[in-house]
Amino acid sequence: MKIGVSIYSFHGYASQDNLGVKGCIDKAKEIGCEGVDLIERPAFDTHEQYLAYAKDIGEHCKKVGIDAVCYCIGADFLNRNLEEEIERVKKNVDIAAAYGCKFMRHDATPGYPSSVKTGRSFDVVLPILAKAYREVTEYAEKKGIKTCIENHGFFAQDPDRIEKLINAVGHPNFGALVDIGNFACADVDNGYAVGIVAPYAFHSHAKDFHIKDGNGDFPGEGFFQTRAGNYLRGSIIGHGDVPVRKCIAALKRAGYDGYMMIEFEGMEDPIKGITVGYNNLKRFIG
Repeated sequence: MKIGVSIYSFHGYASQDNLGVKGCIDKAKEIGCEGVDLIERPAFDTHEQYLAYAKDIGEHCKKVGIDAVCYCIGADFLNRNLEEEIERVKKNVDIAAAYGCKFMRHDATPGYPSSVKTGRSFDVVLPILAKAYREVTEYAEKKGIKTCIENHGFFAQDPDRIEKLINAVGHPNFGALVDIGNFACADVDNGYAVGIVAPYAFHSHAKDFHIKDGNGDFPGEGFFQTRAGNYLRGSIIGHGDVPVRKCIAALKRAGYDGYMMIEFEGMEDPIKGITVGYNNLKRFIG
């Protein structure tokens, strides 16, 4: 496996008054990462401006000698006009191509509790989600880009739901972005969950959390609640409670040999957190 990092992990460092995105790419290369994931950047007046920006960032990646691996965006196929949202996501496929990415991750819906209307189970909305993902991935295939869903956003986060959706779409260009930490947000054992979705993996994220039982007192700043009310706080990879080695082993058993991208959500300085996490992850992968 190769190790990379999501630009998301740099947090404030990616702003224009700090290192900026190009500076973060340079720092990622300095740390030892071989690839970067890019995230949605909405501050453009026109699609053409965004395309030009993405092409410029992609060229910088080539100059630095680092892969632009995956472009990650939000989406909501359940609470927005479906056809309009499908077309918007297709336009983002064009952005992914401009970056030079081989993969694109887009959400199904932002997640519980605010986005999904009451009374609609996952099985009820599965045909809607499958239609949307299929149309997007068919378009992306023409651009040479594979699309994927991440276990992200509560509603489409459980391993059985990810597996159902991938099989309902039923297209070889569509698979999973397996985030080894995010299953904790849905209160599912991380090793068990990764074992289920690993055969569908196109791409992966390495993330760790400090996990505390929701029956106790609120632990304080930095923690958020899972779907069942437990408490999570982002940590440096290897410092938290996610069984990182077990999850890596599950991916390897399924034959996955792609990138693991660091997604750092801790309270420590991001560059320190990424660097320590990189060193730990490199040791864990072996």
